[in-house]
Amino acid sequence: MPRADRPAAGGQLLNKTTDIVNSVVSFVGVQKTYDGLTLVVPDLNLEIRRGEFLTLLGPSGSGKTTCLMMLAGFESPTAGEILLDNQPISRTPPHKRNFGVVFQNYALFPHLTIAENVAYPLTVRKVAKDERARLIARALNMVRLEGLDARYPSQLSGGQQQRVALARALVFDPQLVLMDEPLGALDKQLREHMQIELKELHRKLGVTFVYVTHDQGEALTMSDRVAVFEDGRIQMIDTVDTLYETPSNRFVAGFVGDSTSLKGKVEAVSGEECEIVLPTGERLSGVNVNGIKAGARALASIRPERIEAHFSAPDAAENVLEAAVNDVIYYGDHLRLRCALPGQSEATVRLPVSSGAHPQAGKPVWLRFPNPHLRIYA
Repeated sequence: MPRADRPAAGGQLLNKTTDIVNSVVSFVGVQKTYDGLTLVVPDLNLEIRRGEFLTLLGPSGSGKTTCLMMLAGFESPTAGEILLDNQPISRTPPHKRNFGVVFQNYALFPHLTIAENVAYPLTVRKVAKDERARLIARALNMVRLEGLDARYPSQLSGGQQQRVALARALVFDPQLVLMDEPLGALDKQLREHMQIELKELHRKLGVTFVYVTHDQGEALTMSDRVAVFEDGRIQMIDTVDTLYETPSNRFVAGFVGDSTSLKGKVEAVSGEECEIVLPTGERLSGVNVNGIKAGARALASIRPERIEAHFSAPDAAENVLEAAVNDVIYYGDHLRLRCALPGQSEATVRLPVSSGAHPQAGKPVWLRFPNPHLRIYA
């Protein structure tokens, strides 16, 4: 387990004492292999804080769902231990863990009514009939499905079915609610609406939510913290604003949100900043994220909304590159400029419509990269 004040994967600092005191779940040295050869999860150490909305984010095959399934009890760790309130649960069967689980396909019983679907966890736990009725009504009220208890899943929309699955996961007052991409089957508008509803429900209930997704926008919208996975390892875990604004390595910078990347070579290092020289000879200075030494190859990364676009040559040339507008895409609230830079991949610039600018494809543009927002990685 990472020690207090020691950099964990991705370079972020973890305070072991604070995390353990506030944690409800601990993964301690957890490994997982399916074939005895390849470790899908090589060495997971993770503290899940009581009452938080934690999202496990990563591309397909990154190990995030495997971790959720081990927590739920549907998979067993090959090595290591999972603790619930400091007690080992790796050998505890799923139905004895007091966790609510919501799957992407909802897993509703088509031959049962909505009330019967929601009642299923209570029936398994042998809750008295009168108490079941009260708890079902309360759960359906939580997800705003009052009056639909006698219908069947096929009579409901996708969003309503998702709410039924959530009500079933909440009806028995679980200690944790685990969700594996539960909004993936919904259309974009409904998915965004449900994101807000889930976050509001979490705020009201105060139950610990652990959510798996590959959708970065979804993770940023709902979560208190996000753990970014790659190849079974956590590359960074932090609050959403820190994760987005100050990613700790190249993978997180490239995976979470959009970014423009520039390749170069470190020319000089000064404190927490460094200067890189691009292949075309221009120089840019920015934040030295990984303590890069002079002479090393590096990648400078910046968010599209942080790049300043000037349509005439600015007076100050520091951290400014001349480019050409390849394309202008209208997004309603902003324009997305795709700009050509010599010897580099396309630069993407997000320009608010309120700026009043009217850029045109084929025209020159001068891009300024503010030092505090240009992050330079090894």
